[in-house]
Amino acid sequence: MAAPQPTFQPVTYAALPGWRDDNHLAAFDALVGAADAVLAADATPLALAAVYRAALGQRPLVSSADSAREFFEARFVPHRVVHSGSDGLLTGYYEPILDGAMSAGGRFTVPLYRRPADLQNVVSEADRGARSEGLTHVRRLSDGRTEPYATREQIERGALAGAGLEVMYLADPVDVFMLHVQGSGAIRLPDGRLVRVTYDGKNGHPYTSVGRVMIDQGLFRAEDLTLETMTTWLKGHPEQARTLLWHNKSFVFFRLLEGEAPVGVLGSPLAVGRSLAVDTAFHALGSPIYVSSPTMTHVKPGGFHRLMLAHDVGSAIKGPERGDVFFGTGREALALAGVTKHRGSFHVLLPGAQP
Repeated sequence: MAAPQPTFQPVTYAALPGWRDDNHLAAFDALVGAADAVLAADATPLALAAVYRAALGQRPLVSSADSAREFFEARFVPHRVVHSGSDGLLTGYYEPILDGAMSAGGRFTVPLYRRPADLQNVVSEADRGARSEGLTHVRRLSDGRTEPYATREQIERGALAGAGLEVMYLADPVDVFMLHVQGSGAIRLPDGRLVRVTYDGKNGHPYTSVGRVMIDQGLFRAEDLTLETMTTWLKGHPEQARTLLWHNKSFVFFRLLEGEAPVGVLGSPLAVGRSLAVDTAFHALGSPIYVSSPTMTHVKPGGFHRLMLAHDVGSAIKGPERGDVFFGTGREALALAGVTKHRGSFHVLLPGAQP
């Protein structure tokens, strides 16, 4: 079926639930933090780029939540996203902290792989979520032809063995799989150092939700499945886990990341609670989006009403009101991300003067 085509209907800021109660300075800081990356991206709309340049110029003058709110209200018009598809859905993702080693040995035997030299993008990384039904990457052969890359099962059975692509090693294949799902991670080495890895391409096969497979097989009721319950079950059933994980043919490659924060698809640092993964078939990266979910009370009492920035994409993020909220690093972030699956609505802020 064709994707639902939304319309963007202008509304007043008074129509946005909780608008004046939000911390707009945090949203402004998230916008400025991504400005260089957004301005460098070829796909950034000219009007949106102009607002980003204005934000950089006025950064010293925007020092309070009120002045930040005034900046957004003066340069953007909120638009309700109206469409015929399913209701909006918000989920969460985070950066796990896992034990690992730079070389194999002891309990560290499960590799993370770097991007192979023969991996070729079919679509840009920024659009891989929006166009994830087909192959997003392929293997480039020596004669110039291409073919589908090895699947998760084929790679875990040894398709890349001996290629020298190992970045580092973890102890548990389920942890490696969850790292693939989250797209980045902080790895604690035996000497106590913390290094980061981040997404650097995938084998191109469409993403399949293993959680959905487990529900369909009767292993969980939908209301009982969270990231933590799923991880615990998989680690407790290693033989079944192996074949369950192979249902997801998608496989992620990593690179070492310098810096103190994970990054989004454009390479800018993700802002905790302000960065949102979106479907770029409907929303330009860098766009401010006001997200409302009255039932997300585990994040904020009274509901989640927050101005966020479209900083990232994901293979499972499909639709005009589908968003993935970045909750940060470690177990506290997992506690929020792992149980976030709530209805929500989008108001996209598009550049323009108030009518």
